[in-house]
Amino acid sequence: MTSDEPTKTVGRLKSRPQFLAVREGEKRRGGFFLLEVLDRDEPGSAPRVGFTVTKKHGNAVERNRMRRRLKEAVRVKAGFAMQPGHDYVVVARRDVLSASFETLTEELAERIEARPKHKRSSQTRSRKV
Repeated sequence: MTSDEPTKTVGRLKSRPQFLAVREGEKRRGGFFLLEVLDRDEPGSAPRVGFTVTKKHGNAVERNRMRRRLKEAVRVKAGFAMQPGHDYVVVARRDVLSASFETLTEELAERIEARPKHKRSSQTRSRKV
């Protein structure tokens, strides 16, 4: 069972402080999940990923199924698109259960490869007073 594809390992986020740190980064919204991305400024280190599925999305069986589907999508397709030195947190939505696996992997890879949007500073915003 050998393959010619290069293997790229993706680390895991495991502790609460790691997850909370990524919340301060960029948010990329999608139909099936929210992707939070944080650049750690460590270009030599491997990318890390974490998964969050809240209790409002179902019982333990459904939440674990969502988490397993997302982990496999990262392993199969999206892990190759992750940039070194970045942390990613995938916050699942209920639609992950009903989506086809191909659609799920395509959207995940698309969100990971998306370029960050420029943020407007608070001084350049026009406000109605």
